[in-house]
Order: sequence, then C-alpha cells, then structure tokens
Amino acid sequence: MIHIDGSYGEGGGQVLRTSLSLAAITSNPISIHNIRAQRKKPGLAAQHLTAVRAAAAICHAEVQGDTLGSTMLEFIPGGTINAGNYTFDISEAQAGGSAGAITLVLQTVLLPLSLASSESQVTLKGGTHVPFSPSTTYIERVYLPLLKRMGIQVEIQQDAWGWYPQGGGRVELRVKGGRKLSGINLEERGDFQQVRGLAVVTELPSHIPQRMASRAENLLREAGLKAVVQPLRNKGIAPGAGLFLTAEYENSLAGFSALGRVGLPAEKVAQIACEELLGFHQSGAVVDEHLADQLLLPAALAANQSKYRVAKVSMHLMTNAWVIEKFGLAKITVDAVEKMVTVQPSLLLPS
Repeated sequence: MIHIDGSYGEGGGQVLRTSLSLAAITSNPISIHNIRAQRKKPGLAAQHLTAVRAAAAICHAEVQGDTLGSTMLEFIPGGTINAGNYTFDISEAQAGGSAGAITLVLQTVLLPLSLASSESQVTLKGGTHVPFSPSTTYIERVYLPLLKRMGIQVEIQQDAWGWYPQGGGRVELRVKGGRKLSGINLEERGDFQQVRGLAVVTELPSHIPQRMASRAENLLREAGLKAVVQPLRNKGIAPGAGLFLTAEYENSLAGFSALGRVGLPAEKVAQIACEELLGFHQSGAVVDEHLADQLLLPAALAANQSKYRVAKVSMHLMTNAWVIEKFGLAKITVDAVEKMVTVQPSLLLPS
C-alpha cells in the first residue's frame, strides 16, 4: 500500500485526485491521511467525495473513509479499469445539493478510462464554471486539445451551465479507450495566432455578454493582439456570467478567465481576464500556470519523454510531481531558473 500525506506541499484536493487516478491505473492500494489539510475546511467536500466514488466505480475499489469531511481514505482497487456508461452527480454527495466542480471529477477518471479496453460514456453533473477550479470551457479549449496531441481522444458536450453556488450544470463525455500516450514537447510556443473568447451569461440581460466581449476585444486589440470574443446568452437554473479567453500560438494554447458577480461591472470582468492573458503573453511562457501541473500525469504515462516551459513553477506543480513520483511512474525534473519541466517515464529510466 502506498501511503500519502495529503498535507504535503499545496495540501489540497489535487493530491487526492492524482492519487485516485494512479491507484486506478496501477491497481496499487493507497492510504491518504490529512486530506486537504491546508484548506479552510479540511477533508472531503462534495466534489472530492464524488471523485472518490467515481474512481472506485471504474475499478471496483474497496473504500474506507468516503464520507463528507473525512480526512482519511483507504482505496483498494478491485482490478482493471472498466469501460462503461457512468453518471456522477456531485449534488448527490451533499444534502441540499452542491456546485462542486465537475472538472475535478472529470480529471480523476479521464486518463484511467482512456486506458480502458473500450469506449466509455460519462455524464457529470454539478458546477461547470466555479471559482478555484478549471472551467469546462478551459478543459474543452485548452486541456483536451493538448491531450489529443498526446493520444487521448475525448468528445465533450456541455448541456447546461452550472455556476456557484447553485450548480446544476451537466456535461457529457465520450472517452475513447485503448489509448497509447506519447510525450509532448512545448519548449517554444511559436508565433501568436489569435485570442478566441466566449463571453457568456445565463438568466441575465443580453447586453452583459456583449459588453464583456466588446471590452475584451478592445483591450486586446489595443495591445496589438488579434481577438474574436463571442457573446452568448443562455438558459440556466440561476444567473451567472463569465469571460473565457484562449490564447492560441503556433505550438501551444493557454486559457484565462474571470467570473462575474453582483457589483462587478461587465467591463471589469473583461479587464481581469485580459490582464491575466496579457501578462502571460508578455512573459514569453509556453504553458500557463494551471496547465503546467495538469500535463504532468499524462506525461508520466507516456511512452516517451515530455518537456515544456511553464509560466510559473507553482506549489501545485511541485506537489503533483511529488505524488506521481510516489507511484514510481516517472522521474520529474523542474528547472526553477529556466522554468522547464522534464518528465521521464519510468519505462525509459535506466534500471
């Protein structure tokens, strides 16, 4: 059994998600203590509990400690990963529902199911665009296109938007099984191509997304960047707003966003997202801060080396590297000066 200290490094839910994915893939039993110890409310929240149950479902694991607020978990896989039709609803994990992030559950089961023998259909319900988590738009426009280069094939469709605190979002995934992963090289981002954006609201007036889109386009064009931002007004169970920008380069993609809230003008939402994007663009970095740690796991499972230059060597990145190395799957080297990450899968390491 692999014993993992959930308080290590960044000490959040990422330790749990990566551990669950790798336990399912390798069939290694794991024990995690101090789960999310660095958070204001430690232990399993609704989205983490759902991720535990999702990982258990796809590999018939025996689980102890899978309750809300639990800071200890024992997870013993029951065998190989099973392709199939699955539904995981975060609102069922907590009385009164939850807007816990769908994407955290998605990232827990995606790679295991990609390695299963056949195709899977997965329905996820909960929050699609919530604070402190990657949005489904980021997953669709940044994460999955880069994973596709590594051999992962996933179709994603968002059927309903889910904002904090109501949730109610719905996403459908079709995950191709039997995939063989290859490494990725993102040392240079190449020439800038364009910024593609989405300014969206649900249950709010149509002038709000239009104002976000116009302000974003103006700010980016003033900075000399070609930008096209689509305004969209959609139906939802509750009001919500957000701006989602993807910077497209010859070799790479990077995503930036800002969520609306009561009292925050549409133009300010646009400014927040644009400032993040422009800071990244001017830095010359290739991989944005969030993608930097999200690429580690597929890179560790690849058949050859990966190497990429990051915008920031974050605690998330270093923590995820630590978890992956606990499973002996890869040697991960982070050059803090050059901001270069090298992932050498264990299959390639000298014995």
